[in-house]
Amino acid sequence: MTESAARHTPGTPCWVSLMVHGMGATQDFYGALFGWEFGPGPEQLGPYVRALLDGREVAGIGQLPPDRHLPIAWTPYLATDDVDLTAETIRHCGGTVGVGPIDAGKAGRMAIASDPAGAVFGVWQAAEHLGSQLWGVPGTPVWNELVTRDTASVGKFYQCVYGYEEEAVVSADFDYLTLHLDGRPVAGIHGVGHGLPRDRGSHWITYFEVADVDEAVEHVGVLGGHVLRAPRDSAHGRLATVADPEGATFNVVRSAGR
Repeated sequence: MTESAARHTPGTPCWVSLMVHGMGATQDFYGALFGWEFGPGPEQLGPYVRALLDGREVAGIGQLPPDRHLPIAWTPYLATDDVDLTAETIRHCGGTVGVGPIDAGKAGRMAIASDPAGAVFGVWQAAEHLGSQLWGVPGTPVWNELVTRDTASVGKFYQCVYGYEEEAVVSADFDYLTLHLDGRPVAGIHGVGHGLPRDRGSHWITYFEVADVDEAVEHVGVLGGHVLRAPRDSAHGRLATVADPEGATFNVVRSAGR
């Protein structure tokens, strides 16, 4: 069990957030699936709660205005020491800043951006709220991965913005790029070619740790969610791709070695 005690290195995924239409039903779903409880968060963009495990913050859920029909998706936030400067850099490197930078009360300062392929991500400059306080245990986000057409098209953008070191998986049939900071892997980019969903385009997906993937997948169905890819074994552990009742896609994983 690991608890954060300091600011995240710029470029590190430090938080995940979900904007939905039905906050109550969404809290019921994730509360039952991951054991989350909920506490109030900043409401500059509307009603917002923070998900808690053992009293520690692990994720956020917000309310979309009724007239906003945006894709329902988990969004990773990448840490920065200066969100205004990072927003300028995003634009300079070919991305788009759609929201902000704006203050989120005393918690920090934020922006919502998209890369040149259209994948949405957040930028977080911490003040009182440093980001996720717990990881590596069931119910916590453990990995964030960009699913896009090919790694070359957007890898240079993220390197331009955050200075990542890149490590490519060399394979004839697998296009994958791991992003490193200070020699440590922090996120991945998966190029899926024509396998990219037409109705979604490029997007980030969050992996949540669970104690038992098969049991979690069964639980997702009982709670009104959907199974998109059945449980399967990989080099990094057993995982499955699922969606909540509003359609937000995420992976559940039992990491190798657990």
